[in-house]
Amino acid sequence: MHALIVIAHPDRLSLTHAVAARVAAGIAESGPRHSFELADLSAEGFDPRFGQADIALHLKQAAPPADVAAEHARLARADALVLVYPVYWWSFPALLKGWIDRVFTQGWAYEDNEDGKLVKKLQRLQVHLVALGGADQATVHRHGYESAMKTQIDHGIFGYCGARVTGSHLLLASDAGYPGAHLESAQAIGRGLFDSRPQP
Repeated sequence: MHALIVIAHPDRLSLTHAVAARVAAGIAESGPRHSFELADLSAEGFDPRFGQADIALHLKQAAPPADVAAEHARLARADALVLVYPVYWWSFPALLKGWIDRVFTQGWAYEDNEDGKLVKKLQRLQVHLVALGGADQATVHRHGYESAMKTQIDHGIFGYCGARVTGSHLLLASDAGYPGAHLESAQAIGRGLFDSRPQP
């Protein structure tokens, strides 16, 4: 099985990149039947701005722009999507949000039919979220940030398209053993990525 690991951080020396690399290492350890591709959105220069061509695609008036079509092809090859990202203002960084905006398109990720019914087109895809945050667990729980992020991202984005979020991880700077423990966790996530059991 094949995973697309998407990274949204401009600094290749960041913990985000190190975590993504360890997820990839875990997939490699899990056996020769499994493979991965790393997509570094910042290094690749992906344009997150939703423009006129994206509007035309949404309105079913045009084909996908070339960069969006390339992302569709990458995702079509993948059985699993792994998003590795820092938490900015309790959500995705703008680069990753723009990737979602432009790539999870009408007609490809979902279809609003003329009869008003929604067709969820990504039911084959499993999604794993690996978010890195700076707050402590007490703050996260006190304000309900984790449940708010799950509502927005797990349900609002991927549930809408039918993709299954089978792993959702919030790695915090206040966690015991930081940052080494996060690297170990990331490798374990990679090793277990294609297990049939949902990850906590």
